[in-house]
Amino acid sequence: MFDSLFKRLRAEPAPDPLEANDARLALAALLVRLARTDQDYAEVEKHQIDTILARRYDLGAMAAAELRRGAEQIEATVGDTVHLTRLIKVAIPFQDRYQLVVDLWRLVLADGTRDNAENQFLRLVVKLVGVNDVDSGMARQEAERG
Repeated sequence: MFDSLFKRLRAEPAPDPLEANDARLALAALLVRLARTDQDYAEVEKHQIDTILARRYDLGAMAAAELRRGAEQIEATVGDTVHLTRLIKVAIPFQDRYQLVVDLWRLVLADGTRDNAENQFLRLVVKLVGVNDVDSGMARQEAERG
């Protein structure tokens, strides 16, 4: 399962479209990377990742947690966020990326603090997946409302 994702992460200049499992792993790895950005990978963030994955992919709690644990391994070995976001951009249609940004903001806000490192990383990711700053601000407001 990991081998095909690693091959796509190293693809130049553009990766092939992802299989469903690879797309899930890539998105989950991005969520893990975002949660780890502030050097405090809290249980509340793990729970939020599981919630996002369960809702997005119609998974049960155990399957979402298993996907997250696999993504933790991927995230620890993937060096380049640009390649990771490129895979996600290919896998997620443009019209669905706004909801992705809402989910990313929900994760940032899950532990009750907005760390500068998380803010900077999220600004980078939002641009890399093709969402503008205005839409990101609206997504943040939506995430803050619940």
